[in-house]
Amino acid sequence: MRTGIANLPLHYGKTPRWLFERMKLLAREIATFIVIEFGCEDFLRKISDPFWFQSFGCALGFDWHSSGLTTTVCGALKEGLKGREKELGLFVAGGKGGRSRKTPDEIDSFSKYLLCNPGNLIYASKITAKVDTSAVQDGYQLYHHNFIWTKDGSWCVIQQGMNSTTRYARRYHWLSEDVNDFVCEPHHAICCDGRGSVLNMVAKESEDAREIMTSLSKERPDKLILELHKLKSLHLPSHHHISLSEINPERIDKIFLKTYERQCEDFETLLGMKGVGPKSIRALSLISELVYGKSPSYKDPTKFSFAHGGKDGYPYPVDRSTYDRTIDTLKRSILETKIGNREKMDAVKRLEKMGY
Repeated sequence: MRTGIANLPLHYGKTPRWLFERMKLLAREIATFIVIEFGCEDFLRKISDPFWFQSFGCALGFDWHSSGLTTTVCGALKEGLKGREKELGLFVAGGKGGRSRKTPDEIDSFSKYLLCNPGNLIYASKITAKVDTSAVQDGYQLYHHNFIWTKDGSWCVIQQGMNSTTRYARRYHWLSEDVNDFVCEPHHAICCDGRGSVLNMVAKESEDAREIMTSLSKERPDKLILELHKLKSLHLPSHHHISLSEINPERIDKIFLKTYERQCEDFETLLGMKGVGPKSIRALSLISELVYGKSPSYKDPTKFSFAHGGKDGYPYPVDRSTYDRTIDTLKRSILETKIGNREKMDAVKRLEKMGY
């Protein structure tokens, strides 16, 4: 299931080196603490929760409402866990920009430590990115993708897209637990500041459209291109956010030829095809709705929202000495647990039961 979405304002600049070095250490100790006491799967559940992730970023001392929190917190966790992956059974791949495209290779590089097929993990990484770029077209272009997994094959995804017009970023969280279908209602909870009008091909209401689009992808390209040319003369209903001027029938012809040759058995296979992107999906959804009467959902998949506030020193500047003491305390707690002294760990577990 996809566990959440958070909308965050775009902010520029770099994290101070003194802060990032501490973030790596604290992220490592917190992750280690949770894995030792509650297991890797519990850590995945926590970090895939958008509220917990936001709190995690605050605890690490980063700006609590900016888009940079996502990339910096994930980067700190990845760097902090380097060298401990085999010991903990917890692995992190991906990152911002070009690093995100190296995720499959990074997953494969850890294959010797896994008790599962790395191919399944690589597929999960790719299809979740495809869903959030092509199946849910909400105006945010993905630029960050982190994949976190265990040696047994459980995983979560944290990825973020940017809307340069509104100057907001949207973060997407996924968790592998109980996944039955990547392309039908994969959401568990979605958090954002507002709803918009989006093409939502993973909504239950889009089920008929998904079936028609899969059937259309098996049609000869010339037939589909003819339909697109016909649609260019139509006056689209006001609810459409799709502009036909964005879809060039001649250029999309090559993609339709690939889908025709592939003869996809279902929408997930179609979505996962190389080259099938937002424009291909929009073109097929238009034909599905206006020619065959099968409408996809145009509702933003938001279930509840929250607002963010404060930045750069709010609610107060980072206290470096306190930060360092926190890292040291966690280190000593973990060490004492390993030698049999569980007093500090048990105190934290009591807080966990109380909901903190």
